[in-house]
Amino acid sequence: MAVDYTVIVVYLAGMLAMGWWGMRRARSKSEFLVAGRRLGPAMYSGTMAAIVLGGASTIGGVGLGYQYGLSGAWMVFTIGLGLLALSVFFSARIARLKVYTVSEMLDLRYGGRAGVISGVVMWAYTLMLAVTSTIAYATIFDVLFDVNRTVAIVIGGSIVVAYSTLGGMWSITLTDMVQFVVKTIGVLLLLLPIAVVKAGGFAEMKAKLPTEYFDPLGIGGETIFTYVLIYTFGMLIGQDIWQRVFTARSDRTARWGGTVAGTYCLVYAVAGAVIGTAAKVLYPELGSPDEAFATIVKDELPVGVRGLVLAAALAAVMSTSSGALIACATVANNDIWSRLRGAVRRDGEDHDEVAGNRAFILVMGLAVIGTAIALNNVVEALTLAYDLLVGGLLVPILGGLLWRRGTVQGALAAVAVGGLAVIGLMAGYGILANEPVYYGLLASLVAYVAVSLATKPTDETVLAAWRERLAGRSPELASEPVPAHQ
Repeated sequence: MAVDYTVIVVYLAGMLAMGWWGMRRARSKSEFLVAGRRLGPAMYSGTMAAIVLGGASTIGGVGLGYQYGLSGAWMVFTIGLGLLALSVFFSARIARLKVYTVSEMLDLRYGGRAGVISGVVMWAYTLMLAVTSTIAYATIFDVLFDVNRTVAIVIGGSIVVAYSTLGGMWSITLTDMVQFVVKTIGVLLLLLPIAVVKAGGFAEMKAKLPTEYFDPLGIGGETIFTYVLIYTFGMLIGQDIWQRVFTARSDRTARWGGTVAGTYCLVYAVAGAVIGTAAKVLYPELGSPDEAFATIVKDELPVGVRGLVLAAALAAVMSTSSGALIACATVANNDIWSRLRGAVRRDGEDHDEVAGNRAFILVMGLAVIGTAIALNNVVEALTLAYDLLVGGLLVPILGGLLWRRGTVQGALAAVAVGGLAVIGLMAGYGILANEPVYYGLLASLVAYVAVSLATKPTDETVLAAWRERLAGRSPELASEPVPAHQ
């Protein structure tokens, strides 16, 4: 394993070095939180694909392939569909808003007062997303170094916290671009063909497995529908995703760069399912489907290649973890803490704002590591996070973008009713049940429409300012310097 260890150690050292380099560039709030809003198409596509394809998409996607065959691709496939929908229909407008958080968008659209409560829901979602990504280090480091769970979480989490705190979004962007390349080589170009060849090719796989393993809908219609509801819609409204949209240099970059990233996700989804199916042929009696990725890597890949593929898995986890961490810290600082202390927002950007956001990343990072060590059930935590996000925030966000008659009272009612309904129904049906998000989303929609129609329409001056901002003609933006060409 010496060669494999060397590959991993060089990779981790590179991540820290990029964090240090990013610190030199992150000299303003805009540079620190959204990379100066100046990423070109190549970097934007790579980093967007990196953040949405995390440990769940890689290790979990292979596990679903092991359990269900080709239809196990649906979870990651719906993530790709969500990213495509976001990029084609909404990303250009989102990028033109020139905000830092989803809650700031809600305040602009509804005239204020929606920020704190939506910020709390978004913070809970991003925190749980960061925690579940951090827990995944335990699986990878166990294969690599045979260390216990707590040590693995501390090692992996500390590296992500270090480079994220140092350089903010610039460090995360640079590391994500490397992680995107490593994932592409490790999973698509190496592990996928090797796994298929080791399993005897597709003809041998079909001969040894039941026919339902090759049924595109074998995982079940209800499961696919739930994936669409949670992951496709979740991609449309998550702070971690929006914060990447804010980094785009232009509307065109956000639209086309995101479309490329979404298409890449669809390919990655199929690849993971095929790898999992091949693992089922090779190891039909694994104790858990989630063991499929680590087992096939450990037993079937040659020295050196094994280290690169494990680095790819590590890259997948790190990209999602760092993206969720900076999103969590941004929401905590800008949407919750600054409002609770009554801070006056300023358009000017200075070093103090960078220091404040850096401190929040450090504090949130330590909280994430501590929570990851204490938490056992990853699936329940992630389900709770996505159900709250979709049940509480999908309607007011999409309603604000699509329905002129929506009001701040309707938005607040939708967040409160949807969130409480999800939590209450989880208590009755169970956290992993589908009903909480179904009925929670319906309750949120009914509350939004009913309360919006029963209250005074949003002030026309607020809507006029909103339209100007959507068109990129806001007076507040006229004085912003034009970013340098990357």
